[in-house]
Amino acid sequence: GQRSEEEEHHSIETFSFYLSEPLSKERVEAFSDGVYAIVATLLILDICEDNVPDPREVEEKFHGSLLEALSEYGPNYLAYFGSFVTIGLLWFVHHSLFLYVTKATRLMGLLNILSLAFIGGLPLAYQLTSEFAEKSHNEIEAIQVSCVITFFASIFQFAIWTTALLNEEETLHAFARYGGKEHAFMFAKLALYPCVSLGAFFLTCLLSEFSTAIFHLMQIVIPFAFLALRIFVRISLTAIKSVMSLSRRKVVLLEEEEACLSPNETLS
Repeated sequence: GQRSEEEEHHSIETFSFYLSEPLSKERVEAFSDGVYAIVATLLILDICEDNVPDPREVEEKFHGSLLEALSEYGPNYLAYFGSFVTIGLLWFVHHSLFLYVTKATRLMGLLNILSLAFIGGLPLAYQLTSEFAEKSHNEIEAIQVSCVITFFASIFQFAIWTTALLNEEETLHAFARYGGKEHAFMFAKLALYPCVSLGAFFLTCLLSEFSTAIFHLMQIVIPFAFLALRIFVRISLTAIKSVMSLSRRKVVLLEEEEACLSPNETLS
């Protein structure tokens, strides 16, 4: 019994050490960029295959007006652009994350693969949101599936950063560590997609009639939210620094006043 406990303890230590072993950061980034590029290409292939009007249909149904024919596929194009923006912003967040990662570990690589697995499901999300009739039960479920895919794709990115923070001196640049210049912005940036996609999921459950509007609004608002986050974090940090500098000045002035006073005046 004692021997089995020792062996189990040794196996746990070996497993934890195995996960903390270094991994080539360059290969992780190269593999991730390849997946993002393939997923973005699949989106455009899907829309070119199923959402291009037939010339005969344009002539007969729309009297030769290509713009009217394209307007029939408007929701599909909107779903495509929303999905492409989602992929682009998730790639941007991934790029920002690994810009501050100085050393990748095997656990971070595993979490990255799990994130990429859900990134690969975004073309499925596009197909689901553009396939079903508007305001149908299937469309609501398709939008909820898309929110879940986006949530897990982004939450694993947040998990990579959290893992890097556990041993930040070895794995993170000083700017992204606790108290660093970019720490607050990285936290907000990585938490944005999980929070918004989860919020959109619950809103579609409560307000099923507006599920399509909620989902497309989420895709449109998030790019502006990234910009607003940068401005908000900059203003907050500037305000905190100004408050801290004012408090330091008051302390310095009080110390100077005490130094100028005589010992008797100080005692009184």
